[in-house]
Amino acid sequence: MTTGTALAFALPLAVALAAIGSGLGLGKAVSAAMEAMGRQPEAAPQIQMAMVIGAAFIEALTIYALLTVFIFQGRVA
Repeated sequence: MTTGTALAFALPLAVALAAIGSGLGLGKAVSAAMEAMGRQPEAAPQIQMAMVIGAAFIEALTIYALLTVFIFQGRVA
C-alpha cells in the first residue's frame, strides 16, 4: 500500500471522527448549560455566553480537522 492510498483511506475516517467528537462535545456542553440555566435562571445570560464561546471553540477544532484533510488531499491527488 502506498502513502497516497493510505491517506485516501485515512482522511475520510479522520473527518468522521472529528465530526463525531464535535457532536458529542457540543451535546454535552449544551446539555450542561441548559441544566445550569434551569437551576439558576438569573444567571442565564452569563451561562449562555460561556456556552456559545465554548461551542465556537469546539467547532473550530472540527474546522481545523477539515482544513487539514483538504491540505493532505492535495498530496493524494
